[in-house]
Amino acid sequence: MDTNFETVVLDETTSTQDEVAKRLGSAPLLVVARSQTRGRGRSGADWANAPRAVAASLGFRPIWPTSRWPLITLVSGVAAVRALRYHPDGLTLKWPNDLMRGDEKLGGILTEAGGGRVITGWGANLYWPDPPCGWGAIFDEDPGVEAAVELGRSWAGELLEMVSRPVDLWPHEEYRRLCSTLDRLITWVPDGRGRAVTVSPQGGLEVATARGPVTLTAGEVTELRHGRRDH
Repeated sequence: MDTNFETVVLDETTSTQDEVAKRLGSAPLLVVARSQTRGRGRSGADWANAPRAVAASLGFRPIWPTSRWPLITLVSGVAAVRALRYHPDGLTLKWPNDLMRGDEKLGGILTEAGGGRVITGWGANLYWPDPPCGWGAIFDEDPGVEAAVELGRSWAGELLEMVSRPVDLWPHEEYRRLCSTLDRLITWVPDGRGRAVTVSPQGGLEVATARGPVTLTAGEVTELRHGRRDH
């Protein structure tokens, strides 16, 4: 699989996901926007933009079997943390697609697939002096206008390097170490409650419930909430 990618940088767009969908050819394509006006999250949710944010989407044609493509969301989260490894500590991943610090959401991953191709997007708040409750930003000071482009390219490179390997070599243990959902009491929509035990090699969240163990997949959960950590 080709791990080289073309980069398109835009000052503003409605959605980097849509831009990649229009432009993607045979080679991987990264679109980074310094601002997007109609970004979206999972299940069509609107995405709130910080004053300084990264909005990046990468389109490519995976070598993995389509049955394993849901793992790309998890791998994209690992790629985001790796892209930020020289920046503030304390970053975690809330299963399946959120970038967190403590209880504050800093960003998220959206993966869309079809026609033999995947478009995965990463949105993250870089600087937000007065964020809404439950939200946060990666930096305490404005990192500047070019930070989005630099981080977007780093994220895309990390992601393509991981998905170019056989699927069984995806960074499962690294994801588990980063996952703040584990060992917590959780609730999820449409209707569930239990204790998150582990993330399976297939990327599912294994949960102990009053009715016995269940394995959640990202596609069947529209919202997941953390409760207290269960010791």
